[in-house]
Amino acid sequence: MIIALVQIPLPGPRRDHATVIAQSLESTSIFHKVKGLRRKYYLNSEAGGGGIYEFDTRENAEAWFNDGWADWMEGRFGVRPTLTLFDNPVTLDNERGEARVDGRPVPPPWASDPA
Repeated sequence: MIIALVQIPLPGPRRDHATVIAQSLESTSIFHKVKGLRRKYYLNSEAGGGGIYEFDTRENAEAWFNDGWADWMEGRFGVRPTLTLFDNPVTLDNERGEARVDGRPVPPPWASDPA
């Protein structure tokens, strides 16, 4: 699994919560079609906006974040984003109470905790 961190440095104060929700929901019409994209988290802060993307494979992440992607984003937001791709070998999911290695559940280390 691949995690992509996109940061969009926007000037000024934090964007209005309702505006961010409206813009983010509208953009889901684009992102729900992206091959291999499992989840996208929309981010908002005083430093700007961005997203955390969870892809099934590096190949699919790199296909989305292609050579024209940064230009497309700059056209949408007026600033050039930064992109960092991370391998994600281990995931802790507290909602499901599980640990995963390379996407597969493993016996959770805490299951043997006497506490």
